[in-house]
Amino acid sequence: MKINIEDLLKAGVHFGHIARKWNPNMRPFIFMKKGGIHIIDLSKTILKLKEACEELKKIAKNGKKILLVGTKAQAREKVFSYAKSVNMPCITERWLGGLLTNFTTIRKSVKKMSNIEKMKKNGTFDTLSKKERLLIDRLYAKLYKNLGSISNMNHIPGGIFLIDPNQEKIALTEAIKLKIPIFAMVDTNTNPNDIQYPIPSNDDSSKSIDIILKFVSEAIQHGIYIHKNERENKNFINKKL
Repeated sequence: MKINIEDLLKAGVHFGHIARKWNPNMRPFIFMKKGGIHIIDLSKTILKLKEACEELKKIAKNGKKILLVGTKAQAREKVFSYAKSVNMPCITERWLGGLLTNFTTIRKSVKKMSNIEKMKKNGTFDTLSKKERLLIDRLYAKLYKNLGSISNMNHIPGGIFLIDPNQEKIALTEAIKLKIPIFAMVDTNTNPNDIQYPIPSNDDSSKSIDIILKFVSEAIQHGIYIHKNERENKNFINKKL
């Protein structure tokens, strides 16, 4: 995994916000001010991105899930696509309050959704009246929209990755409360202090989001690969014994 400044520059990762809207806690990550806009120090971005990727790899290596969150328009498609590529849960629609802090209730709703799927597969759904089918279809559509992308998250995730913590305030608060490791793209208007693995980067450009997620998903994939191999080797040794 080779991260170089040229690729980050091309993707516009270095463009921050208007200088007057900055968060002073981002000072260590700012290179300069140009035309009233803060420019992010990409050497710091590379350093922090490598740190984050190393830790994400470890979480995936331990067989834990990483929840990817991006509900802003520029992030939705990218987050969904990369999460799917590494079989990780994601939130691209509205964050449901209590998704993490009230996880048992959320799991009950996910179970309700999977029960409807079972009914449709085994034919039970077809035996219901037209009115009942319509009501269940409506319920399923609502559940799937909000929870379909986290149906494979059976436990509290081992980490959470946020695109723009300012946008995902509730997710950030819940992760802090539960002491879940937080990874995030932090722009110059963000407070990085509550985030264990901040990646200074432009969180408004889809190209910038895309390149950061590319490296993040590669790291997760690497961790999954190691976990799979270790498990297979363990099973092989156990069979031999």
